[in-house]
Amino acid sequence: MKLINFIPLDTNIKFLRFWRLAIYGSLFFCLVSIGFFLLKGLNYGIDFKGGILLEIRMNQAVDLSILRANLKTLDLGEIELQEFGKNTDVLIRIEKQPGGAKQQMLAVTKVKEALGSGIDYRRTEFVGPKVSGELVEAGITAVILALVAMLMYIWFRFEWQFGFGAVVALAHDVLFTLGVLCLLNIEFSLSSIAAILTIAGYSINDTVVIFDRVRENLRKFKRLDLVELFNVSINNTLSRTIMTSITTLIALVCLFVFGGHVIKPFAFAMIIGVLIGTYSSIFVAVPTLLLFKFRPQEDE
Repeated sequence: MKLINFIPLDTNIKFLRFWRLAIYGSLFFCLVSIGFFLLKGLNYGIDFKGGILLEIRMNQAVDLSILRANLKTLDLGEIELQEFGKNTDVLIRIEKQPGGAKQQMLAVTKVKEALGSGIDYRRTEFVGPKVSGELVEAGITAVILALVAMLMYIWFRFEWQFGFGAVVALAHDVLFTLGVLCLLNIEFSLSSIAAILTIAGYSINDTVVIFDRVRENLRKFKRLDLVELFNVSINNTLSRTIMTSITTLIALVCLFVFGGHVIKPFAFAMIIGVLIGTYSSIFVAVPTLLLFKFRPQEDE
């Protein structure tokens, strides 16, 4: 049986023909992303802004779309609904209301009146700004520690130049994703932190595959021009890179379209991250090695 190759195995694309332009372009968009983050900021969700959490159990299966439309009429700001466990159990998150505890209790009263009788209120909590601040700090710490750990791994697995290139690509992916979220005003919640960490893992995996082929070719083609050698390495792994990205995107698009209101910010951030992670592995991580004119066997 003849195998079908969607991506030809003998491609010879000159990816690094304009590698300086790619580096400068990526730097420009990273600076733009930082500008959006500083001037506009992220659209923080209830996890970070604080708010009201209600866990309810209804006497019949819940239609989240009807329930969401009903609660939206209360004009309480951002409201998130999530079904969990049984199809009669719903978690309701409402953004923090202006004012003190009295206004928060008034919002809870409005919700109870809108839902009517026959509801078992299993939990009612108020998430204050202190808890939200701790979540922001924990999220930032998780991202930074993940980046440092990946740098150490790449440094140990390859050379420090490779580790530097990998972290530059990772920082590029994170900044670009945050910039898009700021620009489009997509809600940023704990699931978005999870998306960023997943994006970092996906990007570093893609980068490691290309770096491994670069290292192999550095030993195999000792006199080949570095730009041409890196082009050969990228072409060698192109089929794997493209097919992995496409299959991942198919799953993410399905999740975004059919996954419901709560999962959409996570799926959207992941879609952006996969696209930009694939780009950065080729046009950011590898060209960074050219800045060092890296060829380790010359030192042997």
